[in-house]
Amino acid sequence: MSSPRKVVKVGLIGCGEVAQVIHIPTLNHFNEYFKITYLCDVSQQALAHCQSKVVGSPPKLTIDASELCASPDVEVVFIINSTEYHAPHAVLALQNDKVAFIEKPMAMNERDASLILDAERKSKGTVMVGYVRRYATAFLDAVKEIGGMEKITYARVRDIISRNAFFVDQSGTFPKKFSDYSKADSEELSQRATDLVQQGLAHDVGVPVTKESAAMWSLLGGLGSHDLSLMREALGTPQSVLGCSLNPASIWNVLFQYPGFACSYESGVDEIPRFDAHLEVYSKTKQVAVQYDSPYVKGLPVTMTIKENVDGSYQERLVRKTYEDPYTLEYKELYALVTEGIPVKTTAADAVKDLKIFQMIMQNGKSQFEGK
Repeated sequence: MSSPRKVVKVGLIGCGEVAQVIHIPTLNHFNEYFKITYLCDVSQQALAHCQSKVVGSPPKLTIDASELCASPDVEVVFIINSTEYHAPHAVLALQNDKVAFIEKPMAMNERDASLILDAERKSKGTVMVGYVRRYATAFLDAVKEIGGMEKITYARVRDIISRNAFFVDQSGTFPKKFSDYSKADSEELSQRATDLVQQGLAHDVGVPVTKESAAMWSLLGGLGSHDLSLMREALGTPQSVLGCSLNPASIWNVLFQYPGFACSYESGVDEIPRFDAHLEVYSKTKQVAVQYDSPYVKGLPVTMTIKENVDGSYQERLVRKTYEDPYTLEYKELYALVTEGIPVKTTAADAVKDLKIFQMIMQNGKSQFEGK
């Protein structure tokens, strides 16, 4: 008779939309592997609402992240609150030798990235960054197909989608927003947001901080980190940015230079109710694409399409190996990390490489924000 499976105890810092729509429902589905034991948020109403959504015995509640991180009832700390708090809360988790699961972006300036890396070096814990799209089976298969290409001639990364609310409202999770936080909490968040942008733009790359550049920086960290992390795993880090058009209010475009080919990155948010997110790579005889749908509606498939010349004839294949969603696959990797010590690919050191790409983009587009 096999021994019972270990159930990993999880504490969540942040009870907002992503917790309510993604992480709590997925952890509930995974209740033979994970148990939510602690919730932390500055909103008492959000805490009470999320507590009611947890399967099994109700988790403990706190407004103090240090209490959650120090608790023996927590093995993994999910840091799924505002980006401004990712670094301090990751450091708290690591100081208590926990596994810190940090939603992307891990950090938006070199100072915060260094704080996390330093804390991890001193800790018995470790960091896993939530680059969920990189755990999709179709993407892993596509990386193998791309690796078998004789020579890449062109690549494209696209993420042009509707507002999150369109998909969230159809998710069946009925999330709620609350405003019962203090003036001091609001002021602290605002100060941290200003500091994050000043450090990331003015200090690290010498880009003037304007309303437009700050919005672009936020979009690169939020939406862009999905796409650029995919691009980097599939193709490597680009050599340079050949040019870009950075308009956070519209569609933005970047042209990256790789050895022997260029990669176009285009992204933006509009009012057309669709989710067009894909990575596509070309060679002379084969074209491989991975197509994603909204992660806010559970069960929508991620697919790989291959178009190629086979003995002079055109062949097209649509491959959907599994309906298992990327969050489920990502959680399996997290579980193996915690229970067996099996390393993950989305480490803190890995996440820093995306910060470098954000910097390359903003440095190339610096003139677009000067004099505004």
